[in-house]
Amino acid sequence: MSKKAADHHKKASEHLTHAARHHTEAAKHHEAGDHEKAAHHAHTARAHAAHARDHSEEAAKVHLGEHGKK
Repeated sequence: MSKKAADHHKKASEHLTHAARHHTEAAKHHEAGDHEKAAHHAHTARAHAAHARDHSEEAAKVHLGEHGKK
């Protein structure tokens, strides 16, 4: 695997880790009744998930470019 593809996979993983942390925080704030903080963390988690998806797609493009369609 190329370094470029590996970097995209690592970045996707990092964003998913951040998303999971923000979802955990959102749940804590929601249970505590602080819906504003819960919403902030939920939206931040969503953004991280979107970035992870983008990196995953870029990794797939690199793979395709290196190995062609099979």
